[in-house]
Amino acid sequence: MANSLPAEPHAPALGGTAEGWRQTHLGRLMGHALRRFDARVLALMANDVAVPLALSNLAARAQVGAAHIHITRHLAHGGSRLTDLAQSAGMSKQAMGDLVDQCEAWGLITREADPHDKRARRVVFTATGLLWLEAFKQAVARAEAEFSQAVGQDVATVVTLGLEAYAGGYEG
Repeated sequence: MANSLPAEPHAPALGGTAEGWRQTHLGRLMGHALRRFDARVLALMANDVAVPLALSNLAARAQVGAAHIHITRHLAHGGSRLTDLAQSAGMSKQAMGDLVDQCEAWGLITREADPHDKRARRVVFTATGLLWLEAFKQAVARAEAEFSQAVGQDVATVVTLGLEAYAGGYEG
C-alpha cells in the first residue's frame, strides 16, 4: 500500500539537517522569544520598587508566571466578564477562573457585580492591581527597548511591523 504522505525532505533546512526545521521554524522561534520576553518583564517587575512588596516577592520567587500575565494583558481597565477575559486570552473559562482566583487572593483583582447585568460578575483591577498594571507597562517598555538595542532599531521595527501584520488576521 502506497504512503499518501509527502516524502520527508532530504535537503538540509535552517538547522543544518533534514530535521533542523523542527528546531528553527517560525512558531518555535516566536515561542522562545515570547518566553524570554515574558521572563524579562517579570524580572523587571520583581525589582520594581513601585510593585507592592508581596507581589514583588512572588515574582522574584517565580510564583507569578507568564500565565498570570494573561490577566494583566487582557483585563479591560473597566473590568471584564470571566468569559470575555478567557476568550481574549485564548484560555478556557475554567483555566482563567483558576488564575482569577489566584490573582484575587494576591489582591490584584476582585469580582464585583456587573453594572449592566446584576446576575453577572465582572473582574476588575484593585488599587494594587493598577500599580501592578503600571509596573507591567513600564517593564514592557523597558524590555522592548532592550530588544531594540539587542537587534538594532531597524530590525526591531521590521519585526514589530511583521508581527503586527501577521497577528492582524488573528481573532483570539
